[in-house]
Amino acid sequence: MVVTPWEVKGDVDYDRLVKEFGTEKIDSALLKRIEKHTGEIHFMLRRNIFFSHRDMNWLLNEYEKGSKFFLYTGRAPSGPVHLGHLIPWVFAKWIQDKFGAEMWFQFPDEEKFLLKDNLSLEDTAKYTRENMLDVIALGFDPKKTHFLIDTKHAGIMYKEAVRIAKHITFSTIKASFGFTDSTNIGAIFYTAMQATPAILPSAMKKKNIPCLIPLGIDQDVHFRVARDVYPKLGYYKPAILHSKFMAGLKEGGKMSASDPMSAIYTTDTPAEAKKKINNAFSGGRDTVEEHRKLGGNPDIDVPFQYLRMLLEPDDKKLKKIYDDYKSGKMLSGEMKQICIEKLNTFLAAHQKKREEAKKLLDRFIFKE
Repeated sequence: MVVTPWEVKGDVDYDRLVKEFGTEKIDSALLKRIEKHTGEIHFMLRRNIFFSHRDMNWLLNEYEKGSKFFLYTGRAPSGPVHLGHLIPWVFAKWIQDKFGAEMWFQFPDEEKFLLKDNLSLEDTAKYTRENMLDVIALGFDPKKTHFLIDTKHAGIMYKEAVRIAKHITFSTIKASFGFTDSTNIGAIFYTAMQATPAILPSAMKKKNIPCLIPLGIDQDVHFRVARDVYPKLGYYKPAILHSKFMAGLKEGGKMSASDPMSAIYTTDTPAEAKKKINNAFSGGRDTVEEHRKLGGNPDIDVPFQYLRMLLEPDDKKLKKIYDDYKSGKMLSGEMKQICIEKLNTFLAAHQKKREEAKKLLDRFIFKE
């Protein structure tokens, strides 16, 4: 198992990550606290897709005292957006709606340029614009959502990033990220930039504002490094909610933008989506007879995982699909067909909103 901000491979043991990263599992008591304020529990919480947290009880304590929090998440543009990227964004949109929270969305267009040999800043600028359309298409409130682009907004970010960087040693960065003496100094500094939006609204308004960061657990390391720094600068540590990874189309590993054979992109055509799902790893048996007799394994079936994580929010419908597949009543081809129909319905709606988003871009980019 490898889990870093730039690479995830192997069978991910989430219980082990909780122990190694020093996070807390989301338990029923925390879910009840969230439900008290939201009136419902998002299916990603019910299904343990968001499974781990840092300081969520503290954040709710502050909220219950009357301190509103802001949201922060992001996307390092290095290619088109795939379904796995949407998980924290869909959830963050729900949080925004339920709590009326402002969202600061970072596009660190220098990160992948610094860490990949095959990307230019012109490439990341192009992907930044394209990725923005996917975020806007999810329905974030333009009055409460602010896009930060690192190379564009460096002027308002750099002062806080420098303050953070002063408290992080090279040895800490090497130990945390596996960097060596040959790593370029831009990559070494980058964590300070990713840590900055968690305190930027507080710095701008000159008052401490709680922050909540929904993210994939591979990104947690940036904040493990920075969390001890924030109090030294007089700021709160951000609360964090960690999501699991969406499986790639092949057996094992997560969906990756750098591997087209592992990913379903938000811009895929109906024919492309259908072909990818039909070729996805299945939890079915080798023959129809064996499948009818022994049943399939939905827990490793990739099309079912896409339904569970994103495409089928109705628990009753999902349970019936699960039970029918596990009993052998539903065949792998039928499972794939359900997934294809749900996926193409989702993509058609998303792509329509994505096209409309082109007219809205300027409303979301933060104006200094």
